[in-house]
Amino acid sequence: MQQLQGMDASFVALETRNSPMHIGSILIYDPSTAPGGFVRFKDILGFIESRLQLSKTMRQRLVRVPFDLDYPYWIEDPDFDLEYHVRHIALPKPGDWRQLCIQAARVFSRPLDLSRPPWEFTVVEGLDGIEGLAKGSYAYITKVHHAAIDGMSGIDLMEATHTLRPDEPPPATPDTWKPEKLPNPVELLGRSYMNAITNPLKQIEVAAKAAPGLAKALKGLAAKEFDVSTEMIAPKTRFNRKISPHRVVEGISVPLAEVKAIRTLVDGAKVNDVFLAIIGGAMRRYLEDKKELPKKTLTAMAPISVRSKGEKDTMGNQVAAMIAPLGTHIADPIERLQFCHDRTVNSKAMTDAMGARNMTEMSKASPALFMALGAQLYSRLSLANRGVGPIFSTVVTNVPGPPIPIYSAGAKMQSMMGLLCLTDGLGLGHVVQSYTDEATIAFTADREMMPDPEFYVECIRASYEELRDAAKNPALKKAEAKKPAAKKRATAKKATATRKAPASKAKAGTKGVASRKKAAPKGKGTTKS
Repeated sequence: MQQLQGMDASFVALETRNSPMHIGSILIYDPSTAPGGFVRFKDILGFIESRLQLSKTMRQRLVRVPFDLDYPYWIEDPDFDLEYHVRHIALPKPGDWRQLCIQAARVFSRPLDLSRPPWEFTVVEGLDGIEGLAKGSYAYITKVHHAAIDGMSGIDLMEATHTLRPDEPPPATPDTWKPEKLPNPVELLGRSYMNAITNPLKQIEVAAKAAPGLAKALKGLAAKEFDVSTEMIAPKTRFNRKISPHRVVEGISVPLAEVKAIRTLVDGAKVNDVFLAIIGGAMRRYLEDKKELPKKTLTAMAPISVRSKGEKDTMGNQVAAMIAPLGTHIADPIERLQFCHDRTVNSKAMTDAMGARNMTEMSKASPALFMALGAQLYSRLSLANRGVGPIFSTVVTNVPGPPIPIYSAGAKMQSMMGLLCLTDGLGLGHVVQSYTDEATIAFTADREMMPDPEFYVECIRASYEELRDAAKNPALKKAEAKKPAAKKRATAKKATATRKAPASKAKAGTKGVASRKKAAPKGKGTTKS
């Protein structure tokens, strides 16, 4: 048995019907590289089964302490059944991108069964209506509870279910995994009693470790190494209230080479600054159209991995966070990128001064009962609708993917698009994920808060393209940034209407390297759960 850490336990405590706390992705595969040029469902099952020993996540389930008096535990599931976790469906004809995303949103909206290992892979066939994909291509819609993984340990899970060559054999070492007996309530309560005795000592230890970081932060503030401004606290928007159980998911793909070219617009800018500026521009366009754009900048919570090399294969979350203003109050794309870079440098300096690792360690000393009660009361009292909630507008998490092609059951992965969990007060989240020569900018949103995801896709694309064009000609003044919001939306709707076949949206998206090189990046369709 292994007890969860504080942050991991918080994801379990936050779990509700409207707010399932899992993350995941849409992964698309070309089976032409597999033996015989095709992959059957039983091939996928056999492939995953042969590699289970490479992942601690896949055969461990949660056991909760009665009355949530202590943090839950991980145990090796005595009733593990691979076929429960790997499902199989097919899209009806024509099998286009929009249908795939509708299925992804529906699958992603359903909570995981926490009495089993908290993950599911849904294999989706029938994608022949998506232009740019090879015949017989299929997808995985993945879900893994956030208590089990963060972005970096998710990469470890990806490694366990993929190979570097299509013909790579299974591990040569024997699988020595053994199930564990479920602990009884008396045993769990006994453990919680002992932990309750030692928890004050843990809190003192954490406080002692955090003290130097706080002192360093105060010293840095006095020396003006960074500043704490009102820009760090975001105004409330439509995305910062109680969420529904329904989701929309979408995204676009862009060439990494163009993103790297954009960062040269501002000295010292990083790739992450570019993505923050793109998302800031997209949210500006979207809220401006709704006549809801605040005068003050919106902000993003940007997770920071503090996972050491020695923790590479461990479960759970090893992340801290920084607040990144998005520059939504700035119309000019280059000025917005400069603003995002400057404020990110400031936020990083503050996080470094406090100690990102210390921020993570502090979460481990929170009493489990108070954490569980607080999470449930926050949801049941609809405190997010009363202005109580995150001090940021959205989440932007950057997950580096493999720089080279990878394979599952011999099939080559063509593309990957990340999906996020939402919670009350946070109805929109973004995942930026790289793979080989492309990056995807994807979002997960509450359907009630964003009933028109196709328009937000257009906003992301327009924001990206104005920065891309500025990188080609920095002196270029984009007329698009000055267009009235109503006119921009009409243009976006017209563009959407002319692309009736969502397959064409995928042409420069996640489907097909050749088509990406020929066309500008395009969105991937409308998705409603």
